[in-house]
Amino acid sequence: MLSPSSTIKRSTAFYALNLQVREKKLHLQEVMAVEVFALGATCRRIKPHIMMVLVQLSSALVYFITEAAFDQGLNPHVYVTYRHIVGGILVLPFAYFFEKKTRPKLTVTMFVEIFLFSLLGVGLTVNMYFASLNFTSSAFVSATVNTIPSMTFILAVIFRQEVLNIRNSHGLAKVLGTTVSLVGVMTLTLYRGPAVKSLWNSSVHLSKNTFHKNWMTGSALAVASCTSWAIWFTMQGFMLTRYPAQLSLATWTNFLGAAQSAVFTAIVMRHEPAAWSCTSLVGLGSILFSGVFSSGLNTSMLIWCTKEKGPVFVTMFCPLQTLLVVVFAYFILSDRLFMGSIIGGAIIIIGLYLLLWGKGGDREECIKSQQQQPNLSRTEQKEPDLKIVTVADMDQP
Repeated sequence: MLSPSSTIKRSTAFYALNLQVREKKLHLQEVMAVEVFALGATCRRIKPHIMMVLVQLSSALVYFITEAAFDQGLNPHVYVTYRHIVGGILVLPFAYFFEKKTRPKLTVTMFVEIFLFSLLGVGLTVNMYFASLNFTSSAFVSATVNTIPSMTFILAVIFRQEVLNIRNSHGLAKVLGTTVSLVGVMTLTLYRGPAVKSLWNSSVHLSKNTFHKNWMTGSALAVASCTSWAIWFTMQGFMLTRYPAQLSLATWTNFLGAAQSAVFTAIVMRHEPAAWSCTSLVGLGSILFSGVFSSGLNTSMLIWCTKEKGPVFVTMFCPLQTLLVVVFAYFILSDRLFMGSIIGGAIIIIGLYLLLWGKGGDREECIKSQQQQPNLSRTEQKEPDLKIVTVADMDQP
């Protein structure tokens, strides 16, 4: 039989051991909570980057699907109209339910602004882009389209949507990144170099239709399309300030853009009513795929990323589409890959890294400036005036 003192000692040891186990569990929970919080913060920080990569990836896939549909006779302007109708139908339910309480009232002035916003982003720009392909070459149009980041950067600085301080290393990195990416795009598009040996022969081939009807007209349309796109990206910041419902704005953009495109198509194709019909499965599939991913999801993600990171951040990912198209064409379609594409792709990645580093520096400087704001100390704070009231004072009338 144990003595009372032994029982007390064992109880004390057991209590101490239990306390240590509890402390370790609590410490482990705290560590796990910190790690989860850090992981969540990292995911939130890189979320715009992941979204923009997905946007360019889906856009590259849309390029091949639409090329196949156009080869089978689908009219490009009819395709633009139909695909934005599909995109609007996709986003409409989410906009209605998720932004039912936050959606601002639609006034006449706001409707006119959204109409112009849709015209710049869809109705005018996309149709001019496809029209320019009929008069020039895909290489020329690709090179012109990839000047959008530079145009957007200039417009964002002019309208004070982008902070630029060339005396700062981060500001200089943004300028160099934009310039380097533009050089990489031009290298990828205009310089060929020696060909790289294909890994295999693909059974999938797309015909390359070239139309050189009027090079001057095509060049003017391509430049106008890119300028309109750059204005549209810059305009997103102002639109989101006045109409912060992102999904609703994407819905209006799709539907109004489809209506504008339908008017444009009706004027251009007024003598070809049969062009409105889509009889091939490839054409129907391209309309559905492009409507869901390009017009629906991509437009919503572009607007969200513009609100979070600004128009320059969004447009700097545009050259990735050209790079991905080249890579997919080599590995899937067995197209010839040239050293110019490899060199240009490497230069694009370097330029994109410089710009992202510069944008990250802006965020760090913003956090430092907020932390360095002078706080009033106790001695600097204004003390309230105190008045001591005595009993004698209270007795006075």
